[in-house]
Amino acid sequence: MTSPTSTASASHSRLAHNKPQADLRHPHFHHEIHHPIAQPDTYEPNRLGTYREYMKVYVAEFAGTMILVIFGLGANCQVSLSTNTNVSPTPKGSYTSVGFGFAVGISLGVWVSGKISGGHINPAVGRIPPISRLKPLENISQVTLAMATFRDFPWKKVPGYVFAQLMGGLVGAAIVYANYFHAINVYEGGSGVRTLSTAGNFGTYPLDYMTNVSSFFSEFLGAAILVFVVFMVTDPGNGIPSSVVPMVLFVVLLGIAISLGMETGFAINPARDLGPRLLTAMVGYGGKVFSFRNQYWLWAGVIAPILGGITGACFYDIMFASSDVWNANHRFGRMSVSFFQ
Repeated sequence: MTSPTSTASASHSRLAHNKPQADLRHPHFHHEIHHPIAQPDTYEPNRLGTYREYMKVYVAEFAGTMILVIFGLGANCQVSLSTNTNVSPTPKGSYTSVGFGFAVGISLGVWVSGKISGGHINPAVGRIPPISRLKPLENISQVTLAMATFRDFPWKKVPGYVFAQLMGGLVGAAIVYANYFHAINVYEGGSGVRTLSTAGNFGTYPLDYMTNVSSFFSEFLGAAILVFVVFMVTDPGNGIPSSVVPMVLFVVLLGIAISLGMETGFAINPARDLGPRLLTAMVGYGGKVFSFRNQYWLWAGVIAPILGGITGACFYDIMFASSDVWNANHRFGRMSVSFFQ
């Protein structure tokens, strides 16, 4: 026979066993346990979110181009201005430093904007594929104009991309100008004195012996090489990981700078030249930055890189493009497949 005391003790033990135990490891173990609230599967998009999604690709292009220009023009200014002993007791860098500055700028600019907008940062040499999304044909990277011509980038987005790139170039140049404002005053010999000798740190100007035809060819050649390499390295048929594309651009731009860039300053990018040139016109250099050599900025800084980029893209696609790229993006390719089947 069991005693009443033992019966009560057993009953109390069973109740204690069945009672939910608090987790003593949790800092709020004495609180009641709350069940999570079910969340809806979808949310209604708000106007701000829709606007943000629409604008972020253009903001990414703006940021990528700005980074390219800050590093490139920053190197330009440091190397050029430091040759004056009143600015710096010893020169800081050499022409190779300028090449590295632009190479670093294009790599970082593409890394920053690549996953969002494709990392064009150049109206003529534009789009790098979204990082980690190289294989699908609809995401093949190209250049803003060359890619709209030879790939599937929508033409309706071209004006917005080009405008964002130009504004990125202008703002990047403004940041560099603000940083070197006093050094420019010292170099020029007085506050407010502005000549083409320092304007060349922002826009591109050819050496005196360069003819107009030679200048055009130099810019055409550099842009053609750059776009050719971009098309090659972003062709899915070549099996090159998209993560290495920024480093390839680093190498090719550095190569162009140290082998072909001396005579004209290797603009090979309308946004890199026109944006900073607009800035110089606004801060006191005047209209001479545009009237120089009968609008050098237009035919050597804009037209030559665009035509060079399209030529490089066309040459790659005709001679080297993988069959998947060719058949998916070219009417002639699709016709030839149908003919030979």
